[in-house]
Parts: sequence; C-alpha cells; structure tokens
Amino acid sequence: MEAVGYINSSPNLDIIFAALSDPTRRAILSRLAQGQASVNELAAPFEISQPAVSRHLKVLERAGLIVRDVDEQRRPASLKADNLAVAADWLAEFKDFWGARFDRLDDFLSEMKQINEQGEHSE
Repeated sequence: MEAVGYINSSPNLDIIFAALSDPTRRAILSRLAQGQASVNELAAPFEISQPAVSRHLKVLERAGLIVRDVDEQRRPASLKADNLAVAADWLAEFKDFWGARFDRLDDFLSEMKQINEQGEHSE
C-alpha cells in the first residue's frame, strides 16, 4: 500500500529493510563484509542450527544483499553492496532533517548555558 503523494524510490526497499531488521542477518552481513564465507563458517558464532542460518541467507539473497556461489559442495556467500547502497541513499534523505534538529538543539543548549552562567555571576 502506497500513500498518496509519496514516492517509493525503490520497489526493493521494503524487502531490504525487512532483511536488515533481524540482528542475526545484520551480523551475517558484517561478517561477509570481511570476505566470503560458507554456511558453516557463518553459523559458528551463533547458537542456531545450520538450516536456520541457511534460511537467513535465503532472506538476504532475496533482498539482493548477498550472492551465493557454487564451489563444489560449498555454496559460499558474498556481500553484494548495491542494495545496501539503496537503503543508505534512502536514509541519507533524512540527513538534512536530523542535522537541522541537532543544530537547533545545540542552539538551545548554548542559550541554556549562557542563562546558567549569567545566573551564577549575578549571585
């Protein structure tokens, strides 16, 4: 469902953020940022089964965040950063918004500090 007047910049954005919503999948992506790895290598730090890791990999693969190669019996996974860039670009649209908010907060805190310092000097 798309709200009237809003543009979804990428049809994959929902599936990308859904894939990124799970901490195990984010940890897998962090590991793959260091280089390709097999399911066994990816499963090692987790207290979950190898089939569970495979299911996480399928979600990441459907979101276009990883690719899986066929190397004899292994199916090593590699990070595919293109769709991560799509998510980062979407989030970057809010940088100006948050920057302005933080600038206003800085101004407010400076004013409060000046008022506090003036109160201390008048005593």
